[in-house]
Amino acid sequence: MSTETSTKEVSSPRPVWAIAAAIGAIAFGVLTIISGGRALFGDAAARAAVGNAVPFVLWFNFAMGFLYIIAGIGLYLWRRWAARLAVVIALTTLGVLVAFGWHVAGGGAYEMRTVGAMLLRSGVWVFIASLSCRALGCRS
Repeated sequence: MSTETSTKEVSSPRPVWAIAAAIGAIAFGVLTIISGGRALFGDAAARAAVGNAVPFVLWFNFAMGFLYIIAGIGLYLWRRWAARLAVVIALTTLGVLVAFGWHVAGGGAYEMRTVGAMLLRSGVWVFIASLSCRALGCRS
């Protein structure tokens, strides 16, 4: 494999869905960072507004917002590493969803909106990972 080929990574044209997914991932990341940042670092009123937030879920989602932006940029640039990152995001989000379910099953306090948010995040990233891996390939 030549250096030029490995640097470019993918020579196929970027499909329209990838642009939409990239823009969506970046927007989702920005909104996640803003809302998570308010909940984690905001004043007492902002922290109280989140109710029974589960700390490990809140911190995870906040941190993942940065990876959503990176993955979105990679998808926009149509790079194979973005598909791999989307898989990592999907799998770790599913893992946190399972841990959250364990927390809830054990009687831990939670907000119902967290259930919906984690299901949405999981579904979105499984979908993006699936499409991008099919198009870009996730294996060398």
